[in-house]
Amino acid sequence: MNFLEPKWKLAARVLPVILFVAAAKLLAHHYGWEFLSMNGIFAAFISANIFLIGFNISGVLSDFKAGEKLPGELAAHIEAIADECVYLAKNKGGKAAREGFLYCLDFTNTVLEWFYKKVRTKMVLEKVAGFTDVFHEFQTMSKTSYISRLKHEQSEIRKAIMRIHTIREVRFSEAAYAVAEIITFAIVAAMIFLQIDPFIESMFCTIFVAFVFVYMLLLIRDLDDPFAYYDQEHSIEEISLHSLEDLRTRLAMRRKHLDE
Repeated sequence: MNFLEPKWKLAARVLPVILFVAAAKLLAHHYGWEFLSMNGIFAAFISANIFLIGFNISGVLSDFKAGEKLPGELAAHIEAIADECVYLAKNKGGKAAREGFLYCLDFTNTVLEWFYKKVRTKMVLEKVAGFTDVFHEFQTMSKTSYISRLKHEQSEIRKAIMRIHTIREVRFSEAAYAVAEIITFAIVAAMIFLQIDPFIESMFCTIFVAFVFVYMLLLIRDLDDPFAYYDQEHSIEEISLHSLEDLRTRLAMRRKHLDE
């Protein structure tokens, strides 16, 4: 088991908290500060926190699952426009078609930079609007229905960009996070002062409850922004950009053939 693998990064972040909780539990036992006893109310608090964590994770997972399709859809729409530019360049000739293809390649590079927050959303949307000028140059080379098809691809690109921006910038529910965090803190603190015999069982339960709850809270925070490529130090669960990266490679190769 390699603890350097990405899947263990989150557990490594929880480890300092667990060590602190274990040390606090040991001190509480040593100095006789374990004045709480297990009862039904305490178990109800744990159940309530499990429900809140489940509520939060179901909310962020819906956006995560929706976001999984967006990079692939973006790549498909961009490549569809690029294909039409290649078609026009080979069958109709002209400088406009070649420049349209180069615009698709440049736009793909801009989108990839945008995912890493090297480019603002406003600039990306301006480049989406720039496709209108590209299509205008095709007016004398193609039919109106052809331009309408390209405009549809442009519209789909704009919708995908705005959807990704919303997922990345808007958090699921800060109030729900706050309640779950408060209850988690209260439960872990209570576990430190909870008396369970023998002590080894008490220590195990405290560490286990603290690890699971803190881990899940950090996981929910991470899943809430599946496009956090700009935060490699803290982000773990990210949606793959392979479809856009592969598209950039394909367009670069097709550009060489277009130049021949």
